Amino acid sequence: MLFELFFWLKDDFSPFNVFRYVSFRVVAAMLTSLLISFLLYPWFIRKLQSQQIGQVIRDDGPESHFSKAGTPTMGGVLILFAVVISTLLWADLKNPYVGVVLGVTVCFAVVGFFDDFMKIRGKSTAGLSGKARLALEFGIVLVLMLILFQSDAFSYSTDLYLPFVSTDRFSLTLPLWVYVPFAMIVIVGTANAVNLTDGLDGLAIGPVIVAAGTFLILAWSTATVLHYEEIVEGAKVVHRFDVAQYLMIPKVEGVQELSIFCAAIVGAGVGFLWYNTFPAQVFMGDVGSLSLGGALGTLAVVTKHELLSTIIFGIFLVEALSVITQTFSYKMTGKRVFKMAPIHHHYEMKGWPEPKIIVRFWIIAIMLSLVALMSLKLR
Repeated sequence: MLFELFFWLKDDFSPFNVFRYVSFRVVAAMLTSLLISFLLYPWFIRKLQSQQIGQVIRDDGPESHFSKAGTPTMGGVLILFAVVISTLLWADLKNPYVGVVLGVTVCFAVVGFFDDFMKIRGKSTAGLSGKARLALEFGIVLVLMLILFQSDAFSYSTDLYLPFVSTDRFSLTLPLWVYVPFAMIVIVGTANAVNLTDGLDGLAIGPVIVAAGTFLILAWSTATVLHYEEIVEGAKVVHRFDVAQYLMIPKVEGVQELSIFCAAIVGAGVGFLWYNTFPAQVFMGDVGSLSLGGALGTLAVVTKHELLSTIIFGIFLVEALSVITQTFSYKMTGKRVFKMAPIHHHYEMKGWPEPKIIVRFWIIAIMLSLVALMSLKLR
């Protein structure tokens, strides 16, 4: 909105010309979402408390969590609000990728909202059934896939690329009937992995902020073309520098606008963390974890970094695998691999203080994202 308004007025007031630069709008979006979170969360937490919208704690969880019962939850609603408003204000709304990613994020938030609502109403940890929730999530992502491959607005392919390998050396073109289920699993799997990670104060939002910051760089690199001028023998020559071609990474026209969406997640996430850090004043709930996870998964797919995302989402992946491993082992042998799953509870049961688990998981998430960014040059 503001982007279109100021860009329209740039001929009348030349300083508005700065709004055409993605880098400027990235900072603006981040600051906007951060300010929205900082300013509104105190009021929002009081509102949740007055409506008695409190967290329900599982009976078989660590004893240290019992004191958290009743802590305001569904704080992810305000994260979503800050992200959507900031993106609408600063992104180019004519860009089709912006609309698609926002749509998936909001739809996953709706699924999470109903899950949270059913838990609060029933005063139990049982919300939507697992099958119903997965059916809704896969249905949403199927619509996304249809939009991507049926609309001429998107330049999209079914190619997969390996991290640390240049696009010139390797690309695997999958049949459409193989790629679509694969991409759906990436998005739905990421959403539910973030949901599983959201079990300690600030544990999920830290890696989400790091992952969103990483995709901010990847989205900008994947589609940005820089132009610079040079005087050669008295004549002006305009050079074109294609960042993706130089780095030998997948190129998707138009996804640079998603860096603004990523910046909005970073800003909103930092604002939420201010109140969610140990001991938490508010939890994000499924409305936050599913929407943010769905957003990150969609970013991985539309920027063509599906395989690289396994490194970026390393913390989420390990959390999900710990649950799968625990469930499979118990059903097959009657024995548990971990003291409790997801794996962050395993370390709690071993006596690790909650802040130590959280900070160490954050550090690992940062290290994994740095490795992923290294892949941009090590090819």
